[in-house]
Amino acid sequence: MRKRILGVLMLMALAALPLLGQEKKKEAEPLKIKVGDVAPAFTLLHYDGQGLKPISLSDFKGKKNVILAFFVFAFTGG
Repeated sequence: MRKRILGVLMLMALAALPLLGQEKKKEAEPLKIKVGDVAPAFTLLHYDGQGLKPISLSDFKGKKNVILAFFVFAFTGG
């Protein structure tokens, strides 16, 4: 019984080893975009009526104008 408990404790300690060397990641700074700035490259999921598909801003470059609008509390009920 003691060996089993010791074995479990050792496994738990070994599983935790990778976490010891990790430093806390610094939070990313928010982008500072002003009106008229070129938007950074990004990809989002788009629902086309059949399923979700990735769509990128670069898909429209040189083909269509794109307007980005952000609705902070849209669809949140708050």
